[in-house]
This record gives sequence, C-alpha cells and structure tokens, in this order.
Amino acid sequence: MKSKVQFRLRVYRDDTIAIGPGKIAVLEAVAETGSISAAARLLGMSYRRAWMLIDEMNQSLASPAVNTAAGGSRGGGTALTPVGEEIVKHYRAIENAARLAAAADIRALTRLLAP
Repeated sequence: MKSKVQFRLRVYRDDTIAIGPGKIAVLEAVAETGSISAAARLLGMSYRRAWMLIDEMNQSLASPAVNTAAGGSRGGGTALTPVGEEIVKHYRAIENAARLAAAADIRALTRLLAP
C-alpha cells in the first residue's frame, strides 16, 4: 500500500471558511477552464456547489477572488482576479513550506504504517 500525507489549511473569517482546500481547487479549476460550470464538471461537483464556494469566498474577502461575465451573444466567462491569483499562490506556498518543514516527521510517521 502507498501512503499519502495531505495538509488541510483553512482560514476562517468568523465561523466561515474563507479559504480552504475546496475553494482553492475551485479557483484553480476556474483559472484552467474559464468557467464555473466547466470547473464544477472538472471537479465532479454541481454548479451550485462551485458557485456557493466562490460566493462564500468572495463575501469573506475585501475584494473578490473571481469575476464573472454573464453569457450572451459573446458568451460569458469567469476569471480569477489578481486577488484570486494571490490566494492560490500563497496557499500553495504555505502547503509546500509546511511539507518541507515537516518532512522528517512525516517520514517518521509513515515508517510506522503497516506495509
């Protein structure tokens, strides 16, 4: 069996998870696809769930992480704002720093797992 270590950082604003792993996944999928519906499909979640994650995050921030453009003759679209790009960058940097800082302890723990 193969082991896996996963960090689950969450940033709260009051009782709301303002930034967390699901919201980061949605931001990355929106950046990749340019659409909330395509991002939701990519992640195997409903459009409603993806929209709720984005809306909850945007409501928690000083300025939005995502901008949307309504459909029409030219089509719609969704893109990360500079704030959204910064959130993803810093979140992934924190994960990487934590992984590096904890590497020896992670190795020690995983050696204790059954083969």
